[in-house]
Amino acid sequence: MKNDMAAPETSEGPGGQTGSGKVGRTFLPGCLGVLLAGGVLALGATPATAADSATECVKLTGMAIPASAIALPTGGATVLSAQFVQTGETGGPGDSYCRVLGRITPDAATATTGTPEINFQLNLPARWNGKALQMGGGGYNGTVVTGTTSVSFTRSTPPLYQGYATYGSDSGHVGLSTSGDFGANAGALRNFAYEHLKKTHDAAFALIEAHYGRRPDRSYFGGASTGGREGMTVVQRFPADYDGVIANAPAIYFWGMRLIGVRIGQAAYGPSHGYVSTAKFDLLREAVLQACDAQDGAADGMVSDVASCRGRHDEILASLRCKPGANDTARCLTEPEIGTVRSIEDDLVLPYSLAYGVTRYPGYTLLQGADFARGLGMGSTAARAPVPNSAEHGYLYAQGDAYLRYFVTGDMSTDALEFDLAHPGRYQDRLVELSGLIGAMNPDTTAFQARGGKLIVLQGLADDAVSSNGTEAYYHDQVARYGQEKVDAFFRLYMVPGFGHGRGTFVPSWDAVGALDEWVTKGTTPGVLVGRDVNAATAGRARPLCPYPGYPRRQGEGDMNAAGSFACVSSQ
Repeated sequence: MKNDMAAPETSEGPGGQTGSGKVGRTFLPGCLGVLLAGGVLALGATPATAADSATECVKLTGMAIPASAIALPTGGATVLSAQFVQTGETGGPGDSYCRVLGRITPDAATATTGTPEINFQLNLPARWNGKALQMGGGGYNGTVVTGTTSVSFTRSTPPLYQGYATYGSDSGHVGLSTSGDFGANAGALRNFAYEHLKKTHDAAFALIEAHYGRRPDRSYFGGASTGGREGMTVVQRFPADYDGVIANAPAIYFWGMRLIGVRIGQAAYGPSHGYVSTAKFDLLREAVLQACDAQDGAADGMVSDVASCRGRHDEILASLRCKPGANDTARCLTEPEIGTVRSIEDDLVLPYSLAYGVTRYPGYTLLQGADFARGLGMGSTAARAPVPNSAEHGYLYAQGDAYLRYFVTGDMSTDALEFDLAHPGRYQDRLVELSGLIGAMNPDTTAFQARGGKLIVLQGLADDAVSSNGTEAYYHDQVARYGQEKVDAFFRLYMVPGFGHGRGTFVPSWDAVGALDEWVTKGTTPGVLVGRDVNAATAGRARPLCPYPGYPRRQGEGDMNAAGSFACVSSQ
């Protein structure tokens, strides 16, 4: 969710432009042209000069895409503006491109309920490489994904500058990425859940065909967190539309992130008063690093061999537990505080089944290096609030509370601290329904595999928003369902030590799009990749990105900053 979450991409958006006063044009699905003043204006050939590109770009303004060109029910789409942009930033093929801003209207039935439009941006490079990349959003979206940046959690060259036609949307509502209030509208909720992905894809492809005269040779998707969930969603729901997908830190178990946030809030702010301060989370992390950091041969402030560290779980907690009758608890954890630690670390298990028979959301790697002291962790105050907020009470708890109010009960007076997760009563059916609507838990990836689709997933082992254990669990489910050989043929998972949710001790820059494209177009299966740290203090430090279940282990006394000093090994 890029901040489910990190801050979403920003865009100037459609800006209220309506395209009024323009000559009406309608895209004809399957035809290489548009109707213009009673005749057909052929588009399609890649323009020879910048002036030609600018001319062809402007012609898109006002174009109407009929509802018949979009597979899911809509009222069609309209291009609000088309502007030729020359950045001169990189010298790459995407330095000159046509920036298209458009809007997809709801179908007549949905429009009567107040469902908002879907706003989108499409970028058409003057020197197109014949490929398209849809880019995912962050958090609850609400802001148009511009498609002009790198794929989230890759920190690499933006695909647009490599010649990709890129596009993204606001997922069907306007608002803060941390605000779930749109969830009260059923149409907006369905759009956010999955429908905006197909609607935006089809509208973008219609415009790509009109502009270049043909559809893309290859179609990709890339995103992280919410965008990662969206990537896994298209694998499961729209497999025929994508040749390859990058799904970083995917919020596969969206319901789990929200409900475990409720449990964490209840432990921290409920009757037991188990709030854990930033100082005590730092204390906890110090104990984890002391026990597990050097197990990979490199004392570098991050845990690589998470599987072995998990075996020291009880030992670490015991070393921090306050002794009975202790007067000074500043350097230890009280029983209520340990209860909150367990609410984060332990799996959330429900006594009823959600969609696809799922009953469990795997807990976080808090006792294997995840940092909950800042960012998306617990928040800054022990004081209870009627309506929690992310800064003071922690992202997971605040978002869990909002999920109950807007998505589950529809009652703004709902208090997460009073909600019985094990016995939700009349809300159980709604929890089950939502778990199938939002998220990407469907284990059936048969159609995506059959069409030759390829999937790359990168997950930080220190993620404090999307549980790395959850991503790992989905991978194991795929192996159990299809066998290792079939999974290896379409799915690569990279678990990265020290990487949290877009931040952390190690934040890698890596060429995800290049690896995916090589796999799809040339059959070059990704193996060990290289990530280069973008943190200011350790900029350029390199580590191998190891295919799961491998992790990087230092060999001998090699340079700690060189990827070649590490080998990918497995503790499984």
